[in-house]
Amino acid sequence: MSSQSSSTIQPLISDNHRPPASSLPGETLAFAERIFDGARTGDLPLLTSAIEAGLPVELTNVSGNNLLMLAAYHGRAELVRFLLSRGAQPDRLNERGQSALSGAVFKGWTEVVKALVEAGADIRAGKPNAIDCAYMFKRDDYWQLLGASASEISSDVPQRIP
Repeated sequence: MSSQSSSTIQPLISDNHRPPASSLPGETLAFAERIFDGARTGDLPLLTSAIEAGLPVELTNVSGNNLLMLAAYHGRAELVRFLLSRGAQPDRLNERGQSALSGAVFKGWTEVVKALVEAGADIRAGKPNAIDCAYMFKRDDYWQLLGASASEISSDVPQRIP
């Protein structure tokens, strides 16, 4: 990866200024899409190579989902562990205020939940948080894993899914 392309896809931390994606070269957009698809499909060799070449581990798509969020939501435990080992922040929220841990609880990806909890993910981060997701989606087997109980459910959480 050339230094020009890696600087082109660097995420902008400031929410005050983001160039529109349409202003980026097509080649850059295609590469970014390949990377995000790799996070969804668990393409560990692709992500390892890209991150070791300088790709930011916190690269974020237009929905505010970073690589960790995409890997967690799609149940890619091995990739989740790799991203965490490279400095991915387990409590980073997407633009909807959702955490990777809440997504993994919602989807029922036990190994991903374990990896995130072991990395120190905040079970109360996001809306809904992991505790609320465990309640709403009847993931009662996660209480012990989360180190939580039903007494910690937020007061405004919707009723359980029937």
